[in-house]
Amino acid sequence: MDKKYDPKTVESKWQSYWDEKGLFKCKEDPDREKYYLLEMFPYPSGRIHMGHVRNYTIGDVVARYKRMRGFNVLHPMGWDAFGMPAENAAIANNTHPAGWTYNNIKTMRSQLKRIGFSYDWDREIATCDPEYYRWEQWLFLKMYERGMAYRKESFVNWCNTCTTVLANEQVEAGMCWRCGKHVRQKKLWQWFLRITDYAEDLLAYCDKLPGWPDKVITMQKNWIGKSIGAQIRFPIENAKDNSEKVIPVFTTRQDTVFGATFMCLAPEHPLVSELSKGTGQEDKIREFVEQMSMQDRSDKAVENYEKEGVFTGSYCINPLSGRRMPIYTANFALMGYGTGAVMSVPAHDQRDFEFAKKYGLDIIIVVKPSDKNIDAAAMTEAYTGEGVMVNSGRFDGMNNQKALDEIASFLDEKGFGEKTVNFRLRDWGISRQRYWGAPIPIVYCKKCGVVLVQEEDLPVVLPEEADLLPGGRSPLAGLDYFARTRCPKCGSPDAKRETDTMDTFVESSWYFERYCSADYNCGMFDAKAVSYWMPVDQYIGGVEHAILHLLYSRYFTRVLKDLGLVKYKEPFTRLLTQGMVCKETASCPEHGFLFPEEAKGGFCKKCGKKVIIGRVEKMSKSKKNVIDPNIMLKQYGADVTRLFCLFAAPPERDLEWSDQGVEGGYRFLNRIWSLAAVWIDLIKEAIPFSGSPDELDESILILYKKAHQTIKKVTDDIEGRFHFNTAISAVMELVNTMYGIDPAAKSSEAAGVMRFAMESITLLLSPIVPHFTEELWYALGHKSSVLLESWPSYREDALVRDILEIVVQVNGKLRSRFSVSADANDAAIKEMALSDERARKFIDDKPIKKIIVVKKKLVSIVV
Repeated sequence: MDKKYDPKTVESKWQSYWDEKGLFKCKEDPDREKYYLLEMFPYPSGRIHMGHVRNYTIGDVVARYKRMRGFNVLHPMGWDAFGMPAENAAIANNTHPAGWTYNNIKTMRSQLKRIGFSYDWDREIATCDPEYYRWEQWLFLKMYERGMAYRKESFVNWCNTCTTVLANEQVEAGMCWRCGKHVRQKKLWQWFLRITDYAEDLLAYCDKLPGWPDKVITMQKNWIGKSIGAQIRFPIENAKDNSEKVIPVFTTRQDTVFGATFMCLAPEHPLVSELSKGTGQEDKIREFVEQMSMQDRSDKAVENYEKEGVFTGSYCINPLSGRRMPIYTANFALMGYGTGAVMSVPAHDQRDFEFAKKYGLDIIIVVKPSDKNIDAAAMTEAYTGEGVMVNSGRFDGMNNQKALDEIASFLDEKGFGEKTVNFRLRDWGISRQRYWGAPIPIVYCKKCGVVLVQEEDLPVVLPEEADLLPGGRSPLAGLDYFARTRCPKCGSPDAKRETDTMDTFVESSWYFERYCSADYNCGMFDAKAVSYWMPVDQYIGGVEHAILHLLYSRYFTRVLKDLGLVKYKEPFTRLLTQGMVCKETASCPEHGFLFPEEAKGGFCKKCGKKVIIGRVEKMSKSKKNVIDPNIMLKQYGADVTRLFCLFAAPPERDLEWSDQGVEGGYRFLNRIWSLAAVWIDLIKEAIPFSGSPDELDESILILYKKAHQTIKKVTDDIEGRFHFNTAISAVMELVNTMYGIDPAAKSSEAAGVMRFAMESITLLLSPIVPHFTEELWYALGHKSSVLLESWPSYREDALVRDILEIVVQVNGKLRSRFSVSADANDAAIKEMALSDERARKFIDDKPIKKIIVVKKKLVSIVV
């Protein structure tokens, strides 16, 4: 073997070998246990970043490890290719989204191959391919036929300047992210999917996902947001059309209904303008509603607004107290929660309290502490604690928690309401007034109304030759050859296609099934293939997808099950959310943020001024604290890049970038290479020793035991916890022990044990640094890929430790270490600790309060 490790030559050689042999291709095999490893597929932005590298390296280690454990591994890759990022990039680069996307896919595919990821590229998919989105259009037809998809008017974020709808994340402080002008709420016809039909089941199964992180489960539960309470009907006083009109309200605090003194409606509530007619409040209401339409109406934003509202001029009646309640429209009432109406109880809800104080509305206490009375006039904040019912008619004196159920039953008995369950989750609006997306397979006919595109006419192909209009507006409605069509039902030539496109989350809600049979053309997927591979055994991605993508994927899987296409409910058995890749920022007083190469040596390369080092933050282009993977690959190679990403932190933790850490990884691989170069001629013909430890001399026994201990440690760390950092550390310790063996001894026993140890580190590191270990394996005389080898096993009798190292702490601080025989008892260990010379310096003549021996590893002395 060469004296020096050359990553460029070695990595290129083995990548060609893997491609030539097709080592990463897989197919269904009923006689083998499957393992489906999947990382969330990327948006083809043009170049991979270090976040991609870390995510995919984690997945690749697990995939390679499972292959070596004998599993039939599916490890695919594809592209989440539709959506606004491509449109935005196309606008910025004065190009077309299609051309931009396909060029980026080509570039990123090449980069991923350069890092040596073990993907089965035969299964590659791109969601902008008509042969892909054809099947989600088909699924939309099936959902519509079953009443799972419907169309209604809904409020959206609308920018008049750009004449387009914006997603919530594109609205920044009420302004359009693109033009900086005010965004308003506008009512448009939208297509929705009935995810709420599955709310209870989605919530229930949150507790049946033991392989998911607790934080993700909590986030999903909160998003679904189940609330148990009552729906109460408040009659509108003097209803305009002489019919009995009511305002339905959902509340979880029906124990406070006697204290409701006013009603608040969301500005978007359909009754707001109607209730103000003829009251003299029309102009004020219209002005307030218009003002609210210009604000960010997300839950988070509304929480921070000062409470404000306008009286509609109308009243409703409290069904239990008979009280006449003024009806307001208020900024804190949200149409997306409950019914869009709030039964306001200022004595027992803080936002209602603030609103009542601001507008001089009545405050009536209906729950008081059991040990004292409260004066409404003296209150400085709402009382929200448990207590005794007062001013509540027949319920006075009851504990308010116990009264919840009784009041709900009473409302039901009297016809004023009923017990009910409410969910925060709302139906999924999939309409996007954007170009770069999958067309919705609907036709509008003046005679027939809403008509489904016929299955045989799918896919409805997005015209990729169309150019975006100024401001990024969709051209579809103005393309006569696309928008005008024949009615599939009556044949009228004047029908119109739906020109909205689907939310890109639709594509990512079933792509993992498509991977199972990527070229299948008789349906969404081959049922037999999906039955074999699904569900995904390990899913890996960022926690930012904890809610929408993961929730929609769980929902789609249930839809597929109800349509008889799959037999399972949950798509992902285990989930790992990896941490972010972070780096300190560097900036110049004159030039602002600098790229790392612009700040080398501590001075700005542009002007020579001293660089200001900022805090460690997530890598981002805007702050320029990014590392280009291409630079890493050119300077150090793929394996060093992979090694650092795995060694710097456990996968679920944030990784702080360190140039010194990268150098350390490079030195470690070269240290192994140098060791192998020294020993290779001595061990190339040797047979790896695999016998009993009793057969070995003391001089080589330590290495043999260390090798077996390392195999166990690395196996446990990868199998149980994905703690690759501690696995790598264990191999480093083994390498240190190997360096302690003198090659000059030239004994056959030493050669056999050294051969075993060298093969062990090669096998253990092969999922982590695959090119490097392939070359080592070849240098050791093997003719086949290390990937085809079995994962190493360990001998239990070689794990027995004859000598133990004991750590001594005095008052919680490490003060000494000493070695004892493995069969020493706790009493003997205590005695040795107390007599240890270094420990005695810190004990001095102080009385010993406590001494504890912990698992023959630690002695804790408290003085």
